[in-house]
Amino acid sequence: MRILKTFSLAGLCLLVLLSFAGNVFAAPQTKCPVMGGDINKEIYADHKGKRVYFCCAACLPKFKENPEEYLTKMKEAGIEPEAVPTESSDAAPAEHADHEGHSEHAK
Repeated sequence: MRILKTFSLAGLCLLVLLSFAGNVFAAPQTKCPVMGGDINKEIYADHKGKRVYFCCAACLPKFKENPEEYLTKMKEAGIEPEAVPTESSDAAPAEHADHEGHSEHAK
């Protein structure tokens, strides 16, 4: 009985460690989660502290319809989106240029 408890505890510890290791060994994003093309680092959406890149602007609205679906698929594939940069002056979100009057303050 004691051996069974030891193996059960060891198995539980292994499961906990593996659940944390998933993020450690995750691959960086290289493909668009919507269409599967190579990402363009100028086209992205920030969601819950993660930056997700896309192959083209047409993929942005599709992602925004259900971001959790795409993030779950990425996680299951071992892909971890990068964290949103802490300095917001590095780059403006891609959709920022889509409104009228952008040229007035884009300098």
